[in-house]
Amino acid sequence: MALTQIDHVSENELMAECIDNCLAAVQACEWCADECLGDSDMEECARLCRDVADLTAMHARFMARNSNYSPQLAQACAGACEECAEECERHDAEHCQVCAEVLRDCAETCREMAS
Repeated sequence: MALTQIDHVSENELMAECIDNCLAAVQACEWCADECLGDSDMEECARLCRDVADLTAMHARFMARNSNYSPQLAQACAGACEECAEECERHDAEHCQVCAEVLRDCAETCREMAS
């Protein structure tokens, strides 16, 4: 849950939701990537998940510090989340399905933050 003590976050419900969604994406992607390791059919999924985990973690940090670069990073995060969700949806594994759902929510709030 985004820290309510940070004024610019507590005053911006969308930003707080986006931070929460980005941090959930980090967790889901790290879990999914770890579960995909060792399966050659899941290499692309693992790669995309690792990229998204890094991007969303950075975006959450940028929003917390109220960075001027947050809108550009939000756009990149949204695109990466959507691409990764599409890849995850191709697989039947529970971790992939959970990850895809989390990433769809993250992509939505990141797109809103970018605009």
